[in-house]
Amino acid sequence: MNKIRPYERKVFYYETDKMGIVHHSNYIRIFEEARVHYLGEAGMPFPEIEALGIVMPVLSVEAVYKRPLRFDEPFAVYLKIDNFNGASLHVSYRIISRETGLVCTEGSSSHCFTDNDLKVIRTKNKYPEVYDVFAKYSGLDFEEIFEG
Repeated sequence: MNKIRPYERKVFYYETDKMGIVHHSNYIRIFEEARVHYLGEAGMPFPEIEALGIVMPVLSVEAVYKRPLRFDEPFAVYLKIDNFNGASLHVSYRIISRETGLVCTEGSSSHCFTDNDLKVIRTKNKYPEVYDVFAKYSGLDFEEIFEG
């Protein structure tokens, strides 16, 4: 199992609002950026998943804002797969300021695996290479997944 590097970057100016903090809608985009990064680190880059004809629509998303991020503030995103059954998964996220070390946002998203016609796919039988990567990381704690 690959140890994962957290997704890291700084807040872009266009992500902030009139108050000078990241607009709440941008955290959902950051979750997606982190998810794509995570899959690449885990050995199953998202473009490879899509090349197989698999899409992963979002079924639900939730975010709890604990502390705002500001323009140019560096942050890291940690995520883990809480539940995976081969047809759907639930992911948890934790965004941490690299300046303060404080948790800024926690959230989650649920997804399913479908073909391009949005028909649900059971990855275990049809795409075992995809299933194996998700199964390997499912149910692990943040500390077990990330290096450092």
